Amino acid sequence: MAFVTGTALLAALVVGCSADSGTGGSAADSKPGEETVAAAAPGKYRTLPEPCRAVETSTLKDLLPGAAELAEEQQQKVYEGTASVTYDTDRRVGCSWKSEAPSSSRTLFIDFERVVSYDPAVSDDDRAREVYTEKETAAGLSSPSATPDAAKSTENAADKEKDADKDAGKDKDGKKQTSAASDDASHALSGPTPEDDGTDAATDGNTGGENTDDGSGTPDESLQPRVLDDLGDSAFLDDLLTRAGSTAQHRTVKVVFRTSNVIVTVEYAEQPTVSTMVPDSKELQEKAQALARKLVEKFSE
Repeated sequence: MAFVTGTALLAALVVGCSADSGTGGSAADSKPGEETVAAAAPGKYRTLPEPCRAVETSTLKDLLPGAAELAEEQQQKVYEGTASVTYDTDRRVGCSWKSEAPSSSRTLFIDFERVVSYDPAVSDDDRAREVYTEKETAAGLSSPSATPDAAKSTENAADKEKDADKDAGKDKDGKKQTSAASDDASHALSGPTPEDDGTDAATDGNTGGENTDDGSGTPDESLQPRVLDDLGDSAFLDDLLTRAGSTAQHRTVKVVFRTSNVIVTVEYAEQPTVSTMVPDSKELQEKAQALARKLVEKFSE
């Protein structure tokens, strides 16, 4: 009888140990009610190219025509460029070049910024997209595609404006006003023209949108600051013409594009030596975009 009892007790102990062992392993792997969040994917680019070597000498000769008139030693110094001072070359680097010619001076600047997200739930690419959007918004531009809500809001605003135009042509009894009164109402809705306040819209501003032309002083819609749809993942172009007093006018064309988690900025500027000369917007824009396309290819290598 004692033998049977001892055997049963031994069997119970073996079963109990096996059950405890299985429970312990399960508790070590996970906790009830706790979800595992996967870390966001890292960016495609982990390093940046050497900026002062990112532009070929043949391209620099085209962008900096004044350098060709210098002695060979001075030319070499111009083409070497000047590296930007940064505190973390793994995250941001840049380089600038400048040349002087009898007719004008030209400067070129490029900047590479590798964006890193410190939020494990946000990928480097998503964070770079946010940084790029901030730059685009700061330039006063927006992407060509609008959200449905935004489109609906625009349509509603247009409908209200049409209703206001109809109401402006009637008096309080609903009768149509005279031609003169109608003209006054139309003038009030559209706002003062440049002639009304003595301001010339073609020359008073600091934005490329008001000053951009084809080199002859005639505004060209195709040269206005705009979003570019054929450069990297996303890109935009800004064109700024400034003038201080009687000094020469200075035009800066900026092309900014994003490729994965890297944002690239190209700034190409010209300042003529004669104050009456206006830098050719079309030439500067075409050359800045051509360089930007070459830099996109460099990141694709």
